[in-house]
Amino acid sequence: MQNDPYHLSIEKIKQAPETFSERLKFLGPSLILSAAIVGSGELIATTTLGAKAGFVCFWIILVSCVVKVMVQLEFGKHTVSTGETSMQIMSKLPGPKIRGTRWSVWLVFVIMIFKLLQVGGIVGGVAITLNMVFPMVSVPIFAFLVAALGAILVYQGYYQSLEKLSLIMIAFFTVFTFSSLYFLKFTQYQISWENIAEGLSFKLPKAALAFAFGAFGITGVGADEIIHYNYWCLEKGYASHVGPRDNSAEWKARVKGWVKVMQLDAFLAMLIYTTVTAAFYLLGAAVLHHQANLPEGYQMIEVLSSMFTESLGSWSKTFFLAGSFTILFSTVFSALAAWTRQFADIFGQMGWIDFGNMAERKRLIARLAWILPFLWAFLFVYIKLPMIMVISGGIVGSFLLILVIWAVIFNKYFRKNDVEKSTPTYNLLLWISILAILSFCIFGIVKLF
Repeated sequence: MQNDPYHLSIEKIKQAPETFSERLKFLGPSLILSAAIVGSGELIATTTLGAKAGFVCFWIILVSCVVKVMVQLEFGKHTVSTGETSMQIMSKLPGPKIRGTRWSVWLVFVIMIFKLLQVGGIVGGVAITLNMVFPMVSVPIFAFLVAALGAILVYQGYYQSLEKLSLIMIAFFTVFTFSSLYFLKFTQYQISWENIAEGLSFKLPKAALAFAFGAFGITGVGADEIIHYNYWCLEKGYASHVGPRDNSAEWKARVKGWVKVMQLDAFLAMLIYTTVTAAFYLLGAAVLHHQANLPEGYQMIEVLSSMFTESLGSWSKTFFLAGSFTILFSTVFSALAAWTRQFADIFGQMGWIDFGNMAERKRLIARLAWILPFLWAFLFVYIKLPMIMVISGGIVGSFLLILVIWAVIFNKYFRKNDVEKSTPTYNLLLWISILAILSFCIFGIVKLF
């Protein structure tokens, strides 16, 4: 049990770092999260919205990336101070039980079933990229090979290397993307300040509503990433270092210290994915919208590559394909590692396994590491529309965001677990975040249905 990050004990207690440089040594959960965010939200959903709407929806991307981080912090703060997993938090929400399991856990389970489409679309993106390099192997075969590779890596438990791998992948593609954006100034697709002003005008064209709603659910930290973040905080040891709750002054000081580490971790990641998201959107709006070229079907990666070749030249296609593979596969890898934990947690709440038993939990995670990626691959091979699959996952994710917000409000104001007392400024920002998310989600649902 001493090696189990989900088990709190006094032997694992560690004082929180007090300086900025010391806190940097304990960062990591958001780096894994960023790998998942950049692949689906930025490369596919964001550029698709830009291609569909032009510059006018740029504000949606910025708002989506910035406002959700406060909900992420509040949800994560509860886990750091209590050691509760995401589904344990959901199981504490009021309401009926269905076969002994809280309605909220069942709702998360059902929504995640629908979100299989989203990651299936990303698996498809990786397969299409590989097929462009090795056309002698079909896209469906590559889809199942990608599933097998992801399964092997997660099954073998290469999690400690995941943080460094994610950081390298993001850094490589970020430099490449900004180079492409810069060199647009020498082409017919150059971006003017008038274009930026148009993108900040808070307009939402009806024709782009479904794409905007889907992009909002994916870009930045989506609801599933907020849920997954808590598992990485636990496995990084934040809650273990705080230790079991005893309400002592020392315990409260540890909560405050490790929450500060988590906040730094989340904010630095927000700067990374917001910057990259903005660049992707502008590329899509400048190039693809001008060409009236929407990335669809098996042509999705080919269309996306034109954002780079138009500014850097045809030679850059090779670098795009390498970057596309690394960033999309990092999403598959990090998503699989998170999904296996979440589903094990869900099944634990349903009573199918003892989630607190580390050996039993690891066995189920290992099995899910093979089941989930092949489900993703099968859905892609059957549907063959990766962009639509990703966008649909974002739309479903917007519903999940509402449930996460309710969990945040209930924990903070009804369970009264706000141990590390929030400042008025923090509370104001949190409520701005909550109201902004709810407003967009409700507006989108009404307009769509």
